[in-house]
Amino acid sequence: MLAGSALVGICAHVAIPLWFTPVPVTLQPFAVLLLGLLLGPRLAAGTMLAYLAEGAAGLPVFTPNGPGGILQLFGLTGGYLLSYLLVAPLVSWLWRRGARSFSRGLVVAGAGSLATLAMGAVWLAVLTHAAPMTVLNHAVLPFLPGDVLKVCAAAGIAVGASRWRRHEG
Repeated sequence: MLAGSALVGICAHVAIPLWFTPVPVTLQPFAVLLLGLLLGPRLAAGTMLAYLAEGAAGLPVFTPNGPGGILQLFGLTGGYLLSYLLVAPLVSWLWRRGARSFSRGLVVAGAGSLATLAMGAVWLAVLTHAAPMTVLNHAVLPFLPGDVLKVCAAAGIAVGASRWRRHEG
């Protein structure tokens, strides 16, 4: 759990702020999807809970573009952060329900990515009272190209790990 939460925290610091939105581009979603694919549902949920607790306690695990601590958890990007509690175990559960192929990994990780974007967008909309198109343009659309790459990378690594485990076992 600690190694997984450290991975998410490190990936949070790989951040590119965007001038038109309070939401930076980070590698956090990649780490969340990857851990969902690699860990069992309970361990994935526990890892995300540990990560959020560390951040809420003030440890520097959230992206450096925000206020940090509990303020960041419940601030404009809080919907993305809180989605991790649902997304990682959901991805894990879905991944373990069928063949562990690359195409299936894309679908499962893609669903997780869309869930994170949706929860982040809804949270941002509630806090800012912005129009739906504004929220879409600030909280979803700018992140789709990068999320496609993150989904592909997470699925590829998970399939490789699954094959490696079969050969080692």
